[in-house]
Amino acid sequence: MLREVVAAAAHQHGALHAENDKLRLLIQRLLRHQFGCRSEQLSPDQMQLGLEDLEQSIAENQAGQDAAEAREGRRRPAPPQRNHGALPEHLPRYEVLIDVACRDCPCCGGALHAIGELRSEQLDIVPAQLRVRVTRRPRYACRTCEGAVVVAPAPERPIDGGMATEALVAHVVVSKFCDSLPLYRQAQMLARQGVTLDRSTLSNWVGRACWWLTPLYDLILGTALSAPKLFADDTTLPVLDPGRGRTKTGRLWCYAVDDRPWCGPGHPVAAYAYTEDRKGLRPAGHLATFRGVLQVDGYAGFKRLAGERADGSVTLAFCWAHMRRYFYEFHASTGSPLAAEVLAQVQALYAIEGQIRGHPAEHRRQARQARSRPLVEGLHAWLQTNQGRVSAASDLAKAIRYALRHWPGLTVFLDDGRVEMDTNVVERAIRPIALNRKNALFAGSDGGARHWAIAMTLIQTAKLNGVDPQAWLTDVLERVVSGRTKTAELDTLLPWNWKHSSPATAPAIAA
Repeated sequence: MLREVVAAAAHQHGALHAENDKLRLLIQRLLRHQFGCRSEQLSPDQMQLGLEDLEQSIAENQAGQDAAEAREGRRRPAPPQRNHGALPEHLPRYEVLIDVACRDCPCCGGALHAIGELRSEQLDIVPAQLRVRVTRRPRYACRTCEGAVVVAPAPERPIDGGMATEALVAHVVVSKFCDSLPLYRQAQMLARQGVTLDRSTLSNWVGRACWWLTPLYDLILGTALSAPKLFADDTTLPVLDPGRGRTKTGRLWCYAVDDRPWCGPGHPVAAYAYTEDRKGLRPAGHLATFRGVLQVDGYAGFKRLAGERADGSVTLAFCWAHMRRYFYEFHASTGSPLAAEVLAQVQALYAIEGQIRGHPAEHRRQARQARSRPLVEGLHAWLQTNQGRVSAASDLAKAIRYALRHWPGLTVFLDDGRVEMDTNVVERAIRPIALNRKNALFAGSDGGARHWAIAMTLIQTAKLNGVDPQAWLTDVLERVVSGRTKTAELDTLLPWNWKHSSPATAPAIAA
């Protein structure tokens, strides 16, 4: 009887001890989340943030010293040789001539003649300036036929009866969804130039622009979903729910393609789709015709999608960054040497990836088979061995179970050189959504949330392909609104096929 009491007490003591450890770990994690750095690197380099202010102070002190030396007539030392880089040739240039006041020789008084000049370039800026485009349409009449009046038809406008040109509408869209400037801030900026526009007017412009751009958005989304290898993830988007007087939580799903790490033929794409919730049927609907490798996190909806494909047409490749995160959080809170061992092994795998990035898929596969597979198999054996050595209730055990549960998907990259180790491609595509969400707080409606998906798809895809979103969207709107580009020709407007109008074909503007 006494033995049973002692055993029960020991069991209860062990349970309480484990519970205390768990609560202590939770407190440390909350403190780190609230006040600590968010980087998952073991040795985060945060010095740059402080160096900015330090460099500003040094520059201020140097400016004061230079001014004092100039007042005292002392010769300033030669400025340090810094490589600022050549200023781009495409930038317009204007010249400022600084000539001597007298062209007489200071020695003999004779006339001086030019032997050359010293030239220097500085980067200047002209603040954005609004202008008014005046469209003139002459009217012609016949002296014989009084009723015959001929005038060129009015061009189509992106906003029926509106004052905004395609360039201004594109500027508003890019400022909101690319530069994270909510419409009320843009209205304030326009007011400083004497143009008073209500925020609702700008909202109308954005909605009309998204209507014109929807066919191109559908084409880009379809292009992404037809790729043989796809990244997928989702993020929250608060949406105003007037019926309940508060916001509801919608979801923006991102489907990304990026074949550049393995020299693939596809063009980079980041396509977004909005849904009102996160039910598994949402991504299942988006990916109904998808066939290939789907790189995702551990969301159950993606697992269910692959499980329902009896033909094995969808292969799930899971993310090592997500797996690593659980070990990193435990190591950051406890300093566990076991977690540090896992992090070191994952870091070694990423070092190999850095060396083979940008090589063809077959080369990557061979390198992974020779160098990465032994590390992965060793890590798998280590996880299986240590799974029973740690408390089953600890977060370290949960991290180990997560890794072993997703192991088949974590090892897909070893046999397929096209596959990445993580889903960082789609994570980077989602990051701008978080910044826009922070500034705008919420979307005004489900329709407004869909505008987020349309605009972000076009802008992020343009940026991935090295295309200026402002110039591209302006030209796309001009072509679509005017009817110069038909629906069947929309593929010519895709960022990787698009060619900007040359100055010779651009509309003339009277001085």
